[in-house]
Amino acid sequence: MQDFPSTPEPCIILTNGLLDSRQAKTCHGILRGSQRFRAVAVIDFRFAGKDAGEVMDGRSIGVPVWASVADFFRSSGQERPIYCLVGVALAGGRLPDAFREQLLKALDHGLSLVNGLHTFLSDDPVFAARAAVRGLRLIDVRKPKPRHTLRFWTGDIFDVRVPIIAVLGLDCAIGKRTTARWLLDACHKSGIYAEMIYTGQTGWMQGVRYGFIFDSTLNDFISGELEGAIMSCAQNCKPNLIVIEGQSGLRNPSGPAGSEMILSGNARGIILQYAPARSYYEGTQIFIPSVESEIALIRMYGAEVLALTLSEEGLDDEQAQAAQAELSERTGLPVFRPLAANPQRDMAAMAAVIKRWIVQQQRR
Repeated sequence: MQDFPSTPEPCIILTNGLLDSRQAKTCHGILRGSQRFRAVAVIDFRFAGKDAGEVMDGRSIGVPVWASVADFFRSSGQERPIYCLVGVALAGGRLPDAFREQLLKALDHGLSLVNGLHTFLSDDPVFAARAAVRGLRLIDVRKPKPRHTLRFWTGDIFDVRVPIIAVLGLDCAIGKRTTARWLLDACHKSGIYAEMIYTGQTGWMQGVRYGFIFDSTLNDFISGELEGAIMSCAQNCKPNLIVIEGQSGLRNPSGPAGSEMILSGNARGIILQYAPARSYYEGTQIFIPSVESEIALIRMYGAEVLALTLSEEGLDDEQAQAAQAELSERTGLPVFRPLAANPQRDMAAMAAVIKRWIVQQQRR
């Protein structure tokens, strides 16, 4: 499964009551587009009978929701999947007990399992035995690489001449990966050949070719793995631009991250994702600092914020428009809405900002 498939493999995705929450961001990422997997159904008892896209963001995508794995296989005319994906990302990465029954049922129906949590199915004797009997696979995406295969940072990143941008955010689960992928699409449409570096399990599941799993890599080797992924991408693909998917937030106390992308990955340009309706870091009662202070911190690290992008959770369209205008006036930066009802104009404008920045970088 580490090899890149020629066509996306059919799968079902288990969210088990969480499809409408930001905890289902892994599922949302696959539904929004993957070169590795293609969803034929979502399994979620709360939203059975609905279209998964309508639950996710109000837009039908033709992927039905079923209450259970058994219900899916009892239905007639369904395309047979090959895999069942765990479609949630939870605090601590633990597999909820409530998921086990549905995953075991998927094995009983001949599906291999793909799991992005820190609870490893391949280490569970029940799952391992049942998969072995049926010759099925248990793919734990976050299982750490053997230590001897990890790369230490060398500084060779400074020889890479491809401009590098990171999509950072003020918090986790704020839409950084989605913005990064849609920025790639907008760049391609505007004539910029861009490649992405994934840093989380969902990016791997979406079929991004270069990257590593940030939060399952030994701390000593995070910078080196990031450097290696960027260098391999630059050497093999020769893109006009490399976009790094950010993780967490620079000052998120439960797991600060982002400085590695700037300092070790040499990202000189930053797209900063912000959720105006979110006051506290996820899972805490600690206030998120102001956008202006985050921009200033990024500047102190030696990078430049090129634009802001909005996470529109908790906002209606009118509120999002007002936040867009107010943030632009406050910061003097362009502000874009990747998840707007019709984002093409905003994303094209963001690609234009990137194109001008690339030209500036090439002149230096």
